[in-house]
Amino acid sequence: MMTELQFKKFKKQLDYVLKNSPFYQKMFAGIEAADIKTPEDIRKLPLSNKGDLREVYPLGLQAVPDEEVVRIHSSSGTTGQPIIIPYTANDVDVWGEMFKRCYEVAGITRQDRIQITPGYGLWTAGIGFQNGCEKLGAMAIPMGPGNTEKQLKMMVDLKSTVLASTSSYALLLAEQVQARGMKDHICLRKGIIGSERWGDKMRARIVNELGIEIYDIYGLTEVYGPGISIDCSLHSGLHYWDDYLYFEIIDPQTLEPVPDGKYGELVITTLCKEGAPLIRYRTHDMTRLLPGQCPCGLPYPRHDRIIGRTDDMIKVKGVNIYPGQIDELLRDVEGVSSEYQVFVDHVNGRDEMLLNFEMDPGVVAESLEQQVIHFFKSRIGIKISARGHAIGELPRSEKKSVRIIDRRYE
Repeated sequence: MMTELQFKKFKKQLDYVLKNSPFYQKMFAGIEAADIKTPEDIRKLPLSNKGDLREVYPLGLQAVPDEEVVRIHSSSGTTGQPIIIPYTANDVDVWGEMFKRCYEVAGITRQDRIQITPGYGLWTAGIGFQNGCEKLGAMAIPMGPGNTEKQLKMMVDLKSTVLASTSSYALLLAEQVQARGMKDHICLRKGIIGSERWGDKMRARIVNELGIEIYDIYGLTEVYGPGISIDCSLHSGLHYWDDYLYFEIIDPQTLEPVPDGKYGELVITTLCKEGAPLIRYRTHDMTRLLPGQCPCGLPYPRHDRIIGRTDDMIKVKGVNIYPGQIDELLRDVEGVSSEYQVFVDHVNGRDEMLLNFEMDPGVVAESLEQQVIHFFKSRIGIKISARGHAIGELPRSEKKSVRIIDRRYE
């Protein structure tokens, strides 16, 4: 539920975009700030999405003069035209403050040494972790992605205490630490992990193999970047900064709001952004708002982990399948490890799905394959093929893992 203070900020941001943003002047044509009299009236405002933002490439989202823009960032553009986001000095400061809160919620202090492995440059991840680190006053070790040999050397020599990483790269590093017998030589105590959805088995492997406590961080380039929410030490949902952002959950089909506690698509409004403010932006991330205050005592509301994306869904044999469903299914099969990869093909007029998965040592592959096939049929409703592999046989990534490869339209 929107608070009185949030509604006041929302009205101010709406008035700002109607006066300063050509993008919203066109999208909200015929709407005035005075038309939004109650929080319920917000639903009258059109939703926006990535497609809308791509149409105004490169700088159609800019709502300030050029001389007020101190930085730009961009989405990867891997699935289309990239989205360019301009930032004012105040935007960078607000982002740094939110990220600083994330570190503080995770129990990170000025005494920590934070090894930052996500990418720098146009991508928001690396510089976001660094911005928050410097705001906190901790030591930043800005490694960037890749070069695992050097990552491990710096981790040992500089006595890094915090790992900032994607889950895929955290697992790769964890496996290397184990393989090289380095666990007693590292000083890591925390991991701040984000940028992709990841399951419980993957979490458990990273925790056990690195001997750290891990925190799930969330963000997206269009809305500042990583650092807009994080889970606390109770790991019962991610706290988001409702003094800077307003979260809604909608049904992705009807676009109507859903009650707290029900899964749907996350929609975000920035409440004080200057360079490229966003009103009712569809993230396509699937989650839910968690009712009630967290027992940790933080006053900030919570959303659940991201379980997938509306555009991650694939349809196989007429059934909609999300990666999160596969995560949950494999979690319940004893002997299956964390890593999997799916191939979908169209053969002789029919869809075929092969699920490759890694197994714990000493497990009989054929028996486990049959269990996975049975679980998939009973829970998701289609018959697939499954193939077990030893740990380490499936591809590893220094960035984000590609879990589902659809080859039907190649």
